[in-house]
Amino acid sequence: MFDRLFAGAEESALIAAIEQCAREEAQAGAHKSAAIAQLVSSTVSWDDEHDDWVYDCWAQTASELGAVLSLGQRRASGQMRIAIALRDRLPRLAERYLQGRVSAQVVSKICWRTRLVVDSQVWALLDGELATQAQRWGSLSEEALVGAIDALIERYDPDAVIRAKEVIAGRDFHIGAHEDPDELVLVWGQVLGCDAVVLAARIAELLKNLCEDDPRDMGERRSCAVGAIIQRQDHLPCRCGKPACPGAAPAAPGSASVVISVLADPAAVAAAQQLIAAEDREQQQKHAQNQAKTEPAPEAEAEPTPERDAESAGDPVESEPLPMGEDESPAPAPDAEPAAGPGVANSGRCLRDSGVALLPGVTILPIVALAEAIRAGAAIKTLWLPGPDPEPHYRPSTKLAAFVRARDLFCRYPGCDVPAEHCDIDHVVPYPYGPTHPSNLNCKCRTHHLGKTFAEGWQEQQLPDGTVLWTTPAGQRCTTVPGSWLFFPGWDTTTAELPPMAQPPPDPDRLAKMPKRRRTRAAEEAARIKAEREHNALQRALERKQALGQQPRSVAAQRIRQDYGAEPPPF
Repeated sequence: MFDRLFAGAEESALIAAIEQCAREEAQAGAHKSAAIAQLVSSTVSWDDEHDDWVYDCWAQTASELGAVLSLGQRRASGQMRIAIALRDRLPRLAERYLQGRVSAQVVSKICWRTRLVVDSQVWALLDGELATQAQRWGSLSEEALVGAIDALIERYDPDAVIRAKEVIAGRDFHIGAHEDPDELVLVWGQVLGCDAVVLAARIAELLKNLCEDDPRDMGERRSCAVGAIIQRQDHLPCRCGKPACPGAAPAAPGSASVVISVLADPAAVAAAQQLIAAEDREQQQKHAQNQAKTEPAPEAEAEPTPERDAESAGDPVESEPLPMGEDESPAPAPDAEPAAGPGVANSGRCLRDSGVALLPGVTILPIVALAEAIRAGAAIKTLWLPGPDPEPHYRPSTKLAAFVRARDLFCRYPGCDVPAEHCDIDHVVPYPYGPTHPSNLNCKCRTHHLGKTFAEGWQEQQLPDGTVLWTTPAGQRCTTVPGSWLFFPGWDTTTAELPPMAQPPPDPDRLAKMPKRRRTRAAEEAARIKAEREHNALQRALERKQALGQQPRSVAAQRIRQDYGAEPPPF
């Protein structure tokens, strides 16, 4: 159907169809935003009774919207803010959006970049300018689009320009960037000079343990040394491959002071161990070849025996293998057998399943990085699988919680993508009416946990395989499946089927138990805008002072007095 939709159409007809579809796509997005704005208007009520609830009216509406659009709480809230901005602050831009003359990407960027504007007259001026100019911004790159929007804001309200560079420069230390590959994470920032000296000395100390035959270059050695410092290891193992090297002793498994769980199926663990064995074997062979070149030619009777050759080319990983099995793995062992793989390709080469490994946050860990973790002392453990009997307490045990988090991987609310390690483990049927058993437990982020507990109209049912059936207050039906199904499709997550459970009686004091905010959502938003505007004003004043520093003192003082009154501001 898809490949035949425009079969035989001429190029001009295809271009016209693309243009028309782009306009209709923008119009559909505008209609969706208008519906969201009306939903917010009819469901979000700012009142003294509910404003200080953690799960307030805004959060409840965002939850229901996220379920319908399969969006997480933050993204659903962002859609609501765009809709409110178009309805209340940018009505002329909204009209262009409804006509399909402005794309959703441009509208979204405009609403975000203008969030610090507070004056109604400025809003009116910006709305008129944006409605005219935004129609020509669709062809701009993201950087150019941001520049065009900021330039327009600068004309009418300089303090409302978002100064991202100053905000980023004010942070002190960073771990990870959005462009990082899966294997590595960028770390950058500033530390005290004395701490930098200590760090450099510690790295140099660890590098002394390596001999000159270690195959890593100096940059890789320093990176490995920092990893050893993070894991509080007392030495950095050498990888020269020489049996007699004093620095070749491996790090003790589980020696790190901070423990993270890596989910990996048996195929991934086996592939990592095979990679380690191959690297060690290659390095040992290089060492043996180097020794053969440097040693003097032996006499005939002193020629190496086959036993000595075998010893020098031996594989310590194979002779003393690491523990095999599942590395915190949810996948059953039979799935790792070659028979379960894709078989033989037409080329005659057997395709081998290398498995999957996941870091916390559901980030893919490449096999080469998993091998490095095992080399660094990562312990390999088999994920505990629950039996039919429930646990006798409200709080699940550590091993039961690990199973539930490994099965779910994310918050089980429709569209939510909060990783399981940041979620609560919730009883579907509240304890003690529902047992502490995996068939009655799933992961929910704190917001959706509060919504399920305190909001009216939500219904939830969980099947033994972990599938959760939701019904929203509006009657919409949604289904979510365990996140592990996406990454470990061979894992059967089915646990024991529970007998019918009675729902608890209504709690008359339920709403009184709702957690309270320290200040309302509106007050927090106003405080953020005020703080960022003040920061921008200070930055502009400092920049002006630096620019005027090249001028005669009398001129600079006159300019500052014109801006700030009789006395210059304190710097």
